[in-house]
Amino acid sequence: MITVYTEKHKLRDSKTELFGGELIHPHERPSRAEYIIDRVREVNLGEVRAPEDFGMEPILRTHDAGFVGFLETAWDDWAAEGYKGEAIATCWPARRMVHRVPNHVDGKLGYYAMAAETSISPGTWEAALATAQVALTGAELLRSGAGAAFALCRPPGHHAAFDMFGGYCFMNNASIAAQYLRDHNAARVAIVDVDFHHGNGTQDIFYERDDVVFVSLHGHPADAFPHFLGYADETGTGNGIGHNYNYPMKPGTAFAEWRRALLDGLAKVQTHSPDAIVVSLGVDTFENDPISFFKLKTDDYRTFGADIARLGVPTLFVMEGGYDVSEIGINTVNVLQGFEGD
Repeated sequence: MITVYTEKHKLRDSKTELFGGELIHPHERPSRAEYIIDRVREVNLGEVRAPEDFGMEPILRTHDAGFVGFLETAWDDWAAEGYKGEAIATCWPARRMVHRVPNHVDGKLGYYAMAAETSISPGTWEAALATAQVALTGAELLRSGAGAAFALCRPPGHHAAFDMFGGYCFMNNASIAAQYLRDHNAARVAIVDVDFHHGNGTQDIFYERDDVVFVSLHGHPADAFPHFLGYADETGTGNGIGHNYNYPMKPGTAFAEWRRALLDGLAKVQTHSPDAIVVSLGVDTFENDPISFFKLKTDDYRTFGADIARLGVPTLFVMEGGYDVSEIGINTVNVLQGFEGD
């Protein structure tokens, strides 16, 4: 399996995360990707390839142009105001407020942010743009005939909506890849999100569409971030009715229950006969992950990788979350090896 990877992810090296009422060193850090690429090379998973440059057009097929423009200039605009810390949203267009884009960067941050934990720092835009190209390169591999590929994306993407960032995510890599596949002769694509957190951004992007099926297994929004999306009764609107499947699960969920949900979701995917599958691959379902509450063990990742493979559909794995850095490489590669039958 080819892995697509860029060292440019290191440009996203924020020093600030708002967590538990404190400003801490972020859970989402460059070492995450380094642990994974080291494991890819250690087990000889396959070729490691740098991304191609697909430009901005495929990104703008998925994201609002104003939002993308904001991300591109946010740090420079913030620094130009003379602020000393990293850029964090402090106000939002909440209920009964007007939804108009402000001129000032502080207002723009709130307009485009879905949460306050994710700061914007020097290099954020460059890293986000580079990792979108990683996802697009993985999608092109599938379009060109590969049975599987691994896009080692960082920063992650599945919380980024059409016009919002947050949850450590700036552009929705899995959605960008899925749209690229649709634009290049895949009649239908399925996105299977196995990250601990609900892929609210991915749901937002495709919720009214019937050409991209979305399945998400995640911590119940009553108990887990992002809290305000991911309930089981969210099944799509308009043409998208019946194409969105959420599997929220309670604290302490172990692999047997989690896998039952996965197999049901994969069965739903199979009924839609997709030409390609994009897996939002988060391994923060691990029992020792610091910001989740599922109880999957290391060997479980190999098992569910094999479950996905049994669909027999070209599959792109796009890296999302996973924050227990001492195990993230092993757990991630176990999924890929399980998929390949190793």
